[in-house]
Amino acid sequence: MVFRHPAKKGEGNGRAGRFERLAELASNFTSSPVFSALCVALVACFVVVHVLGLPTEWQHLAGDAIGAVSLLLLALLKNSERRAEHAVQRKLDAIAAALLEGQEGRRGRAHEDLESAIRMEERL
Repeated sequence: MVFRHPAKKGEGNGRAGRFERLAELASNFTSSPVFSALCVALVACFVVVHVLGLPTEWQHLAGDAIGAVSLLLLALLKNSERRAEHAVQRKLDAIAAALLEGQEGRRGRAHEDLESAIRMEERL
């Protein structure tokens, strides 16, 4: 098994894979007010379980739910970070190549790559 950078998967075909689309949807949901309200409700449930002195099973259930949400958010954050990092690096590479072409007095492939990199967000 070869591990590739998440942003490089699906490169060249111009479309995102299932995981990338799911990650994008999850990212949009987790940045919404609805998700923030759900997190506040989850923490409130955790506090209520402890204040009421409910059985240990309920306390474990509330703690496990918070832990699971935290782990999923961590994985989502890392995926988003890697994709953003790749997009920035690709743009920097394209700018450098276009500048070099410009100094040489010609316009070619680097300028096309730069235009493509600038519009990368539309595909992500």
